[in-house]
Amino acid sequence: MKRRRLGKSGITVSEICLGTMTFGLQSDEKESFAIMDKAFDAGINFMDTAEVYPVPPSSDLFGVTEEIVGKWIKGKPRESIILATKVTGPGHGWFTPPVRNGMTSLDRHHIRLAVEGSLRRLGTDYIDLYQTHWPDHGMQAEETLAALTDLVDQGVIRSFGCSNETSWGLMKALWASEKNNLSRYETVQNNFSILNRRCESELAQVCRQESVSLLPYSPLAGGVLSGKYQSEVLPDGARFTDYLSNGGERQKKMAARFVNPRTIEVTRRLIEIAKEIGMSVTTLATVWSKQHDFVASTIIGASKSSQLEETLAAADQELDSEIMKRIDLIEEEYPRSFGEDGLRNL
Repeated sequence: MKRRRLGKSGITVSEICLGTMTFGLQSDEKESFAIMDKAFDAGINFMDTAEVYPVPPSSDLFGVTEEIVGKWIKGKPRESIILATKVTGPGHGWFTPPVRNGMTSLDRHHIRLAVEGSLRRLGTDYIDLYQTHWPDHGMQAEETLAALTDLVDQGVIRSFGCSNETSWGLMKALWASEKNNLSRYETVQNNFSILNRRCESELAQVCRQESVSLLPYSPLAGGVLSGKYQSEVLPDGARFTDYLSNGGERQKKMAARFVNPRTIEVTRRLIEIAKEIGMSVTTLATVWSKQHDFVASTIIGASKSSQLEETLAAADQELDSEIMKRIDLIEEEYPRSFGEDGLRNL
């Protein structure tokens, strides 16, 4: 599997990264080990986790995913794995982080507590990539960056990045790093898929000009691009099925952003293209994500090892320019304003 550099750091990673947010909830320890084994055997050397996983976060399960990943790593040479995890930061209303009695400021004190906890649960003495999971724009960027720089200087982490960050937030942080002679964010982990191309308008330009690597998560748009929502009957056990059937107002609003007339129609068109070129729509969506020049590694996930087949098939594949143009034309035909505000009538 191809390797790519993370930003300007000395770290190179597989072009596909294994996300672990299902481990400990949707996937028990045995199945989680099977997923990691299959990914590693396929050439994936990059694993992404977080102190707040599994998702959805809860105090009962806090840290379980890191513990499972840590147990698995013990059976491998540590240098063979590029390990990424995250300090939570504010949940911005989407969830209440079950960490440190609700204290999630990205200040020196809480970053130190968080990294010590992650090191303990992961059973390692260093983390390759440490990320701020949610931005804390009420905090002085200089303090967050200084705390993370200290961890680099101490050898606790090799490099650091951010997640769910805005173009403004990333540029402000890069400016603060340069001004204060601090280490900088080398990566940004944001939602990016054929159904959510917002990164291309501004964030992609920041990444290109500043040599920051995007680590796209949810390349299948929460599973919508797998095609499982194409039926008139919602799939059993799917996250958005639960949100639409049993969720609160915020969860239903989130589901509406993913499952709506636009996403269903775009996915239908993509399924047709995928069939023409002899791949599944899941593989096509994963190849499309990792093919962008500002992307270092696309994060895939699974709750069963068998689900990795179609995403792993994307390794070392590329879509030709004609197929990329056809996908762009679908985006133009069905812009984000097309039916995205209403729930699908199911």
